[in-house]
Amino acid sequence: MPHRIVVDLGFGDAGKGTVVDWLCARGPQPVHTVVRFNGGAQAAHNVVADDGRHHTFAQFGSGTLTPGVRTHLSRFMLVDPLALAAEERHLAALGVRDALDRLTVDGDALLTTPYHRAAGRAREIARGAARHGSCGMGVGETMAYALARPQEAPRVADCRSPARLRRLLGRLRDRVREEFPDAEATPPVEDCAEAFAEFGERVAIVDGEHLKRLLRAGPAVFEGAQGVLLDEWHGLHPYTTWSTTTFANAETLLEEAGAQAERLGVVRTYMTRHGPGPFVTEDPALTADLPDRHNGFGPWQGAFRVGHLDLVALRYALEATGGVDALAVTHLDVARGRDDLLVCRAYEIDGERVERLPVGPPGDLERQERLTRRLLAARPVYEPPADPVEALESLGPPIVLRSHGPTASDKVPGGALGPPGRRADRAAPAGRR
Repeated sequence: MPHRIVVDLGFGDAGKGTVVDWLCARGPQPVHTVVRFNGGAQAAHNVVADDGRHHTFAQFGSGTLTPGVRTHLSRFMLVDPLALAAEERHLAALGVRDALDRLTVDGDALLTTPYHRAAGRAREIARGAARHGSCGMGVGETMAYALARPQEAPRVADCRSPARLRRLLGRLRDRVREEFPDAEATPPVEDCAEAFAEFGERVAIVDGEHLKRLLRAGPAVFEGAQGVLLDEWHGLHPYTTWSTTTFANAETLLEEAGAQAERLGVVRTYMTRHGPGPFVTEDPALTADLPDRHNGFGPWQGAFRVGHLDLVALRYALEATGGVDALAVTHLDVARGRDDLLVCRAYEIDGERVERLPVGPPGDLERQERLTRRLLAARPVYEPPADPVEALESLGPPIVLRSHGPTASDKVPGGALGPPGRRADRAAPAGRR
């Protein structure tokens, strides 16, 4: 089966959702299922249909506007039933009334609750000026709590065990209120348990074998969240996500099913970043001149930042992932006709020209923090304005999709979207699990 994995090689917001939508709506093969394999309800994958309908996908797969395409939330997802219900209501308002009927959820996936959200927001507020740029959705707290108390962390399957669910939610709420007495109001356990139980009755909760059957039923697209430069192990710590944003989780699931997939990396013609952290090619003039209608200032993430194309950072992302089979380039319509978009092929750090950032083994967060400090002192070395496609072709992988706008009709395939290629041997990054 020609399965594919779609991963953002930047800081996120490169256009994974619109690429997944194209693969499902107009790609070379009909897509059976979109598999989500990292992150949670903090994802914001914007899709605009040819008829103008717009939806920001968070937990449903970004192919959901295409009739018949299913979504599977794997065990690596952090599932927020309340946010999922709100997303389902918006999809229904757009005319997609069977989104939940096309959804399956692995029972081992962790649950994100209002208590996680309250703790995460309280922790971010306590950081003051040293905020990390949380999305305010409780994703990091969900992972941290599960690591500290794996037996007490509520999971999707618990939604069908009312007594156990109430017990776990009660312990979680008590711990949050004890650690953060000034946190925002948290709902009573009974209210939360009732809502989660309704979720458990409405959705199809499955085991790990179900995904294997889905992969045998037809081509799947594995949709990543956030970007490689935010990866929990290879990102610029501490301005990262509690999620493995590389191909690792998807390939673990594929290996368990005895399957393979093509790796597709998504990049913009320029760089963006949401929230604080190193951004070597950031240009305030571009931030003011290139607003993004679907991205702006967020009360938790902070500002949406824009900069020039950074081949040093993208090459680092490619090496951190072990390489890709092909690239999809988005926002070509924005770059068209501009002569002020530059290309950075090197940094200057403490008087030294740096063209490559070394990639270390996963798990060494002190090393990643040292890299962050280096990049905070880095200055870009720019070339004159250049064709962004030619600049990105210099990275090596072929460009197989060019996006000139937000809809599937704005996409132009070029080159073969074929079976998985052979990349250099690599060690798959370990996850926090």
